[in-house]
Amino acid sequence: MKKLSLNALNRFFGEIAEKQTLIAPIERAGQVDFGVWSESETVRLDVLKTVKSAKGAFFPQVEDMVRFHMQGKNIEINPSEVMNEDFVIFGVRACDARSFDLLDRVFLSDPVDPFYAARRAHGTVVTLACNEPEETCFCSNFGIDAAEPAGDVSAWIVGEELYLRANTEKGETLIKDLEDAAEDAAEETKKAIRAVTEQLPFASLNLEGFDGEHLMEKFNDPAWAELSRACLGCGTCTFVCPTCQCYDVRDFDSGNGIQRYRCWDSCMFSDFTLMAHGTNRPTQVERFRQRFMHKLVYFPSNNDGLYSCVGCGRCLSKCPQGLNIVKVIKALGGDK
Repeated sequence: MKKLSLNALNRFFGEIAEKQTLIAPIERAGQVDFGVWSESETVRLDVLKTVKSAKGAFFPQVEDMVRFHMQGKNIEINPSEVMNEDFVIFGVRACDARSFDLLDRVFLSDPVDPFYAARRAHGTVVTLACNEPEETCFCSNFGIDAAEPAGDVSAWIVGEELYLRANTEKGETLIKDLEDAAEDAAEETKKAIRAVTEQLPFASLNLEGFDGEHLMEKFNDPAWAELSRACLGCGTCTFVCPTCQCYDVRDFDSGNGIQRYRCWDSCMFSDFTLMAHGTNRPTQVERFRQRFMHKLVYFPSNNDGLYSCVGCGRCLSKCPQGLNIVKVIKALGGDK
């Protein structure tokens, strides 16, 4: 275990930034989101939930893939290079850290996504325990301990000190020069976090029946029609979600060539997977059902029971219609 005074945090950030890019929760225009650190930026480690999740460090919202340049009948193809520079992402919460494990199962399975794989190889993740979990948090339902976040380095704020524990070789390298501390220095803080977590409103959701054995029962449940009635299909839930991985690939004519890029997409959009014959989910009911069936039934059925939700609660606070995965679980789960 290592320790660092919070007053010395900016100096530590500067030392990291001298060698590699540092990404941290930064306040800009009244909003806190992950961004590249510089001395002029305001880091907000006290903010529990960034606007968007930390997944953008490994799966960016927009990403160039290849460029085509045409001269007459000749076509020049220039693939985008994969990341080859190290970076650190600091202040990732336990829920977002779990989302990386879920994304790994998608992007690192055959065929491996080279862009994602390169970012994972070059990134060092520093997580931060949640000293004050919020009422919209429900990560404990998915086996996530807000007091014991994963990552290359786990960190805890105790008073005016930051305690850090390396979990991997990359983590050891990052914090090796910090002052040593007692291994149990954060134990009381962990106990306090767990005590709060147990008292949260959604700490004990009943997930009974959300598995492959009840797939058709859940799929055909008439509750979907009522649950989806108010859905606008705006996609807000998917864009703030740490585990959504849908993307589209598009071509842009720049005037002197074609730029092919991929960008986040949403199964809640009416034109999602739209082809010449139309789409296989023409109604909002079907699109709404697809999103939550994937997270609660399809994904765990194919991934050893691991749900594609980390209980971060962003969808609870961001949906303009008050629709979220907790309502779905309560309507279709064991408490039905």
